[in-house]
Amino acid sequence: MGAPTRRHVLAAAGCSLSLAGCLLETGSEVTELVTPETTPDDDWTEPEWRPAEGVPSTADVTTTTVVSDLEIPWDLTFAGGDAFLTERDGGVRRFDATELATAADLVPADGETVLAAADLPEQAAPGEGGILGIGVHPSYPGPSELFVYYTVDDGEIENRLVSYDLESETLESVLEGIPGATTHNGGRVTIGPEDDLWVTTGDAEDPTLTQDPSSRAGAVLRLTPDGEPAPENPDWGPDGDRRIYTLGHRNPQGIAFTPQGTPIVAEHGPSARDEVSLLRPGGNYGWDLVRGGPDDPDYGSYDEYDDATPPVVNTGPETTWAPSGIAFYDGDAIAPWENHILVCGLGSNALYALKLVPDGATLEDGDGVRYDAAWLDNRLTATAYTLFEGEFGRLRHVEPGPDGSLYLLTSNRDGRASAGFPTDEDDRLIRLEPASSSAA
Repeated sequence: MGAPTRRHVLAAAGCSLSLAGCLLETGSEVTELVTPETTPDDDWTEPEWRPAEGVPSTADVTTTTVVSDLEIPWDLTFAGGDAFLTERDGGVRRFDATELATAADLVPADGETVLAAADLPEQAAPGEGGILGIGVHPSYPGPSELFVYYTVDDGEIENRLVSYDLESETLESVLEGIPGATTHNGGRVTIGPEDDLWVTTGDAEDPTLTQDPSSRAGAVLRLTPDGEPAPENPDWGPDGDRRIYTLGHRNPQGIAFTPQGTPIVAEHGPSARDEVSLLRPGGNYGWDLVRGGPDDPDYGSYDEYDDATPPVVNTGPETTWAPSGIAFYDGDAIAPWENHILVCGLGSNALYALKLVPDGATLEDGDGVRYDAAWLDNRLTATAYTLFEGEFGRLRHVEPGPDGSLYLLTSNRDGRASAGFPTDEDDRLIRLEPASSSAA
C-alpha cells in the first residue's frame, strides 16, 4: 500500500469523515476535501465523437481583424443573428453577426452599447474585476434577455449576476453574494445543453472558501434562468448551496461542453499548474490542498486523495498557460480543428487546441504535448497543440460563430501585456475562417 497519505492519517486519528466531508484547518490550510451528501449519477459514457485526423495548425485558417480599439474585452456570445460583447469597464455592445462574418476588413460601426457600465448598480472594475461574462436566454429573442456577471464595490468587493431585458430595458438580480476581490473572480457565463445557466466563480483570494459548500467562491454553479438551483444538482448538506455543481476551483474562467453534454472547465493555477477538467457532478477539484502529481514540491497529489477529482490537463509547476475562455469546436468548416477543445492563453500569448482520445488510444501527436500521467483523469487523454504563439498577444476568449468561423478576443490593454503589445489596433476581435486548402 505504501506510505499513508494525509487523508489516511487523519482518518486513523479519529476525524469523522462524514458524507459532507471533514474540514480540519491548520492556520488557513484546508486539510480535508468536502464531498456532497448525495451526488447525481455520473452519466459519463465513452464519446461517440472522435478527434479529427491530423494535427491542427495556424495554416488551416486565415485571420481577419473585424473590430479594433476595444477596451479590455472579456466575453463574446452569439444568439439570434446578434453578437454580444462585454468590456471590463465599458458595458455590453451588440454587433450584427452577419456583418462580423462577412466583413473583409474592420466593421465600420463600433457596435451598439445596449448596457452601459453606469446602468449596473455599484459596478466597479478593481484589478481583474469588472463586467465579465455574458450569456443569452436560450429562447432569445423571445425573451430578449441577457445574463451579465459583474463586479461591485459597495464598501466590499463581490460579484453579481443580473438579467437585462433588451425590450423593456429592465434589470433584475439573478444571484448576489458571490465573493469577489481584485483578482480571482472567475466570471464566465454560458447556457448549457439543457438550457441551464452555468457560472464560474473564483476563490476571491481566499482559498479556504473553496472548501466551504455554503460559499459561492471557487465553484462552478448550475442555475435555472431565474437563479434557482438546477433540480439535478448535488446536495451539499443543510448548509450547502444547491447551486454548486462542483467546488475546489481556484480561478476558472472558461467553460464549454462536449457534444454529449459533459462540461469542460479551464482554470488558472498557482505559479503555473493550470488545468483543464471534464467535470463530474459533485466533483471536488482540490484547491488549495491538491494541485498536481506526486513530484509537485508544493501541493498534494491527486492520487493521494480519494475525494479529489483530477483534471485531464495539469501544466505542471514549470509551464504557464494562464487559461481564460474556451470552446469545443465541433464544426467541420475548419476540418483539422474539429472536436478539439480550444483554450485561450493570457500569460502564454497563445491558443491551445486539445485533442481528446480514450485513455490509452494511439494517435499522431505531431508537435503536441501529451498529458497521460497516471494521476490525471483516466477517461480521456489530452494532447495540446500551441497555435498563434506571440502573434496576437494575450488571448481572452474564443467563440464559435454561427457560420462555422471562430472569433478571438485579445486582452492587451489590461496592464499585463508584453513583447510589443498592445499595438495600435488593440484590443481586437479577430475572425478565424478556413484557409482555402482547409476548406477544400
